Amino acid sequence: MVGNAYSYIQSTWSTNIAAAMSGGIDGFALNVGADSWALSRVSDAYAAAAGTSFKLFLSFDMTSLPCASPGDATVLRQYISTYANHPNQLYYQGKLIVSSFSGQDCTFGQGDINSGWNYAIKTTAPQPVAFIPSFFSGTSSFASTPVMDGEFNWNGGWPMSDSDIDFSSDQTFISAIGGRYRIAAVSPVFFTHYGVNTYNKNWIYRSDDWLYNTRWELLIEKRAQIDMVEIITWNDYGESHYIGPIGADQPNSQAWVNGFDHQGWNIMTKYYADAWRTGVYPTITKNRIFLSSRPHSRDLTINDPIGKPSNWQWTDDYLYAVVFATGPGSLRLSIGSSSSTTDINAGVNKIKLALSPGSPTAVLFDSGGNTILTFSPSGFTYITNPSAYNFNYYMAASP
Repeated sequence: MVGNAYSYIQSTWSTNIAAAMSGGIDGFALNVGADSWALSRVSDAYAAAAGTSFKLFLSFDMTSLPCASPGDATVLRQYISTYANHPNQLYYQGKLIVSSFSGQDCTFGQGDINSGWNYAIKTTAPQPVAFIPSFFSGTSSFASTPVMDGEFNWNGGWPMSDSDIDFSSDQTFISAIGGRYRIAAVSPVFFTHYGVNTYNKNWIYRSDDWLYNTRWELLIEKRAQIDMVEIITWNDYGESHYIGPIGADQPNSQAWVNGFDHQGWNIMTKYYADAWRTGVYPTITKNRIFLSSRPHSRDLTINDPIGKPSNWQWTDDYLYAVVFATGPGSLRLSIGSSSSTTDINAGVNKIKLALSPGSPTAVLFDSGGNTILTFSPSGFTYITNPSAYNFNYYMAASP
């Protein structure tokens, strides 16, 4: 989210790119809106990527950028022409990748969507473009929108109801888009808590039952049907689905973001990204524990002027543990008065425990009962008296 990178300089981009690469991430989709300063931030991003294998591509945020007149295409064309021949620009099957968030009603003064998007991003591009937007017009429109060279199923990253994640949304998109490109979404959580006097966004999507792991596993199983996987997101703090470090440029989301580090999900990504690329899960060579939970019960009633988020009942009060284990053993998990001991196998193990007020501790034992790892993350507390609703997640990874 370039909009959340206002203060970035080239070295900030370099730090973030290095962190993403350590998590097995191949590149950033740069979500750009109408801010004039975004041009400079994007320039710094491409400069920071130079000399690395890290790729970048533009994703135009059409909830911000205007698109009614021919002149509105100027800034899109400027971005594309500036970076089309940059060595770190993402190409796929010989085509320059361009995306968008929304834009299903854009005509750029050309009378219809197909003519409009073709005019805005294809007719003057110095290289052949593959336009893979995230349109929210419904899959029935795909057949009549040939300007789309594919589709990014943005909403596929979370279940859209009180259920666990599955592949049904993707299957619908894949059938509708036909032989064109397919980008699938994966995301760890969704919570936003803005009042009517700001962005007026206050809801959750169900993020329970190891959503990030389960979604990755689904996509790896179905990898033959998908061209790319896009993680939502590196730094969208307002919707809580960041997996990068918490930066300085938050969109007034500090109340539910500060103190809620998510970088454990970036660490975890490396395992799944390698499996995505190869089709084979790598052997785990280091024991590691990942813990995540929300900070208070879903059932609390709080004197919060913004109110309880919509869909609050779509989540459950559990501590979620993921263990990357090099061999068999057991895990003792506890928080407050709640505890359990579970057998562990070599590989990825998922355990959940009913939440109780307090801080979590996880102890990993080998098959002989010897302690091999104890993890009690600091700043990670389930409380009974919050001052405001917060359905974001703590996420901690053992060293």
